[in-house]
Amino acid sequence: MTQQAAAVEAEADVIVVGAGPAGATTAYHLARAGLEVLLLEKAQFPREKVCGDGLTPRATKQLVDMGIDISEEAGWLRNKGLRIIGGGVRLELDWPELASFPDYGLVRKRADFDELLASQAEKAGAKLHQLCNVTGPVLDERTGRIVGVTARLGEAATSKDRREVTFRAPLVVAADGNSTRLSLAMGLHRREDRPMGVAYRTYFNSPRSDDDYLESWLELWDRRGGQEKLLPGYGWIFGMGDGTSNVGLGLLNTTKSFKDIDYRDLLRVWCAGMPEEWGYTPENMTEPIRGAALPMAFNRQPHYTRGFLLVGDAGGMVNPFNGEGIAYAMESGQIAAGVIVQALARQTDLGRERALEAYPKILKEVYGGYYSLGRGFVKAIGNPLVMRMAAQHGLTHPVLMKFVLKLLANLTDPQGGDAMDRIINGLAKVAPRA
Repeated sequence: MTQQAAAVEAEADVIVVGAGPAGATTAYHLARAGLEVLLLEKAQFPREKVCGDGLTPRATKQLVDMGIDISEEAGWLRNKGLRIIGGGVRLELDWPELASFPDYGLVRKRADFDELLASQAEKAGAKLHQLCNVTGPVLDERTGRIVGVTARLGEAATSKDRREVTFRAPLVVAADGNSTRLSLAMGLHRREDRPMGVAYRTYFNSPRSDDDYLESWLELWDRRGGQEKLLPGYGWIFGMGDGTSNVGLGLLNTTKSFKDIDYRDLLRVWCAGMPEEWGYTPENMTEPIRGAALPMAFNRQPHYTRGFLLVGDAGGMVNPFNGEGIAYAMESGQIAAGVIVQALARQTDLGRERALEAYPKILKEVYGGYYSLGRGFVKAIGNPLVMRMAAQHGLTHPVLMKFVLKLLANLTDPQGGDAMDRIINGLAKVAPRA
């Protein structure tokens, strides 16, 4: 683990491993503050990522903070809110009007979304290295702190041409997703007491491509093999505005058969039950069904140790209430960047370390209580009876559902706000921040 590659490719103030939303956002804010930043991405843009492609107002705010052009002319599709279907009820809920977040969401394919963010980080001054497969940390043998990473540069298909190199920096940020091999090499393993989800999706040519609302189906039934089983999860339909729909499902690991479910087959059967005119049929499918894990509620900790910080999925930042990951990836990247900028401005090693150690404390202050509420929610909906009661009875009360939307999407004003905001903020404040 401490062995170095033959050549030092580059040195910087900070290395960010992974150029997804978490990594690109971290690199952008670091570079904007004047730091030398290396952004290392194992793939080459444009590249595909499994995602629902729907962005809530939380993620929209982060894009605005990064100066991204989110106009329709730049290829973004706006949405007004969330359409919820379940228990025989169809309810359209607009995003709340808040001081803290815009009142609209966005849709954009991940095929170029990540590239837009990485390009923005480059414009701010970050140095992006693509086809850069990080293989492990470089540790200071005396202190055990991370001081860089080893990597292979070049196409994976032509291994004989790949170069073994070292990148060096006093701080390294892991933004390498759920698998986060770098975190594992640093001894940080997934917490088994935290919820885990999966998401599977595909795209269809469909007349439902233009839609003002993100659509969520709260009752996800498994009707294969003559059974009828309500699963802890939801289905989604997001119009992409380009002639296609992103159709998928997300499930939690609260069911005993979680690992045994054929999710691709489940998605096919679910789509087959949709109205024929929507076009969610095999002949209209434009891409294969793909899946990804959803690491939730701080499922890997600590978020800082020995010069090493975790952001986004690497730190298990996905919202357990709704499976949203992009907003929290970008927010944690912005928080991490702010901490690092302040730390590197300190004049002593002790001062820098004290500032860096504040990072996990800030994360728990911002998300800890809310994620604890989410873990309770995950346990509750793992009971099919609770899930059925919620879908059949809760949806008939629009005021209650407005509260639920704010809770599930984590959209409240932290100061002031209405009665719903104060209730949700109060619950999150008194919940454990673990």
